[in-house]
Amino acid sequence: MIINVLGQDLYDDYVDKNVVVNACPSGGKRVRRRSELDNLCLTSWNIGSLTGKSIELVKALHRHNINIACIEETKWVGAKAKEIDGFKFWYSGFKRATHGVGVLIKKELVEQVIEVRRKSDRIMSIKLVVSSNIFNVVSVYAPQIGLDEEIMKLFWEDLDEVIQSIPETEKLFIGGDFNGYIGRRGDGYETIHGGFG
Repeated sequence: MIINVLGQDLYDDYVDKNVVVNACPSGGKRVRRRSELDNLCLTSWNIGSLTGKSIELVKALHRHNINIACIEETKWVGAKAKEIDGFKFWYSGFKRATHGVGVLIKKELVEQVIEVRRKSDRIMSIKLVVSSNIFNVVSVYAPQIGLDEEIMKLFWEDLDEVIQSIPETEKLFIGGDFNGYIGRRGDGYETIHGGFG
């Protein structure tokens, strides 16, 4: 499952901030390029619950040569990190059996992580240095449609705060489940919408 994830509003607002729109070459195949950053393969996956699935998840990431994965709806509690079969997993969750986000990073990149920020059980970010670039990975799990407006507003304000705190000179990848629906047509957003809305 190799996907490019950015919400259309975020894309419009932050495209000038070096947003990584095509996080993987099409089809997930690697292409020789000039920098290590160009060879990163990223994905996002709403796992539904990570309990009992961590090894299976990591095997899938190895199989598809994924370096970094944003994981949503982990349903794990805590603000911790653990190693899982060649990856390091940083996660944030406050309430058992709901929400939770995390980021899995392949062991070859772990030493390059310089910051981990856990904003909530729905938003976290990791900053790493790849080649001479500073690269930010933000994992998000948006509230479902139908929840209280205040919850929705707080989520979007928190996400905006995290994004605005990233200097324009740094790269940005936002992976997550935005719980949004934009329809089957992605006119104007072909690089971020696969037609499966």
